[in-house]
Amino acid sequence: MPTEQRDWYDTPLYYDIVFDDGTCQEADFLEAAFAKHARPARGRRLLEPACGSGRLALEMAQRGWNVNGFDGNAHMITFAKERLAAAGLKARLWEDWMQNFELPKGLKGGFDLAHCLVSTFKYLHSEKDAAECLRRVAATLRPGGLFFLGLHLTDYESGKEEHERWVARRGPVEVVCNTHTWPADPKSRLEDLRTRLKITDAGRTHTQETRWQFRTYNAAQLKTLLRKVPELEFVECYDFTYDITDPRRFDDSYADVLLVLRKSGAA
Repeated sequence: MPTEQRDWYDTPLYYDIVFDDGTCQEADFLEAAFAKHARPARGRRLLEPACGSGRLALEMAQRGWNVNGFDGNAHMITFAKERLAAAGLKARLWEDWMQNFELPKGLKGGFDLAHCLVSTFKYLHSEKDAAECLRRVAATLRPGGLFFLGLHLTDYESGKEEHERWVARRGPVEVVCNTHTWPADPKSRLEDLRTRLKITDAGRTHTQETRWQFRTYNAAQLKTLLRKVPELEFVECYDFTYDITDPRRFDDSYADVLLVLRKSGAA
């Protein structure tokens, strides 16, 4: 069976099936951490850079949040809009990029919460773009509002290849996802990744493959980046267990960090 070379963001249904399982847990954490760390913890306006298939946009809209978000892939935005409309919910979604996004005409800033989880931030390949993304997010937040940034840290000394496998189903559709990550280049700070999706849909099975690169960070490099955007204050660090009762040290002792950053100038 030949493998199709295809960007998995161009097939949002299959992408969504793979990642949907943790959506409620992520949303629970966002709400709990907002109540704990926002100053003051009020308001329900949300911005999601790189909103993808809209899984969290839908979940947060169902919980009463005023949801706004963008993504660079038109297929993802179309899919996200259609799922919200099918649920009878509203959100402001548009096509845009993290490093140079602008709010659409008529949409004002002053958001209470923004989030970018599961390493999506690592698609920004330069320090300039990463810092600019953070500055633009900060500019949209009201004083005391929160930005949640989640990503996988890199151990440059390990030299090991990594492999993750998930199997997920929705109705008659099954998706087996295999993601392979090669060791990062410490000089370029880029790592190569390959994801293969084996999809069984309507009785037909096919495989599609996506290759891309992430920019890498260890804890020190991420702290250096944050110092370039002082309007976002570091508040707390968690991990991808999304346990609000178990904050972690911001260091290299574990891989998946979830930072809570607060817009300065809180009342």
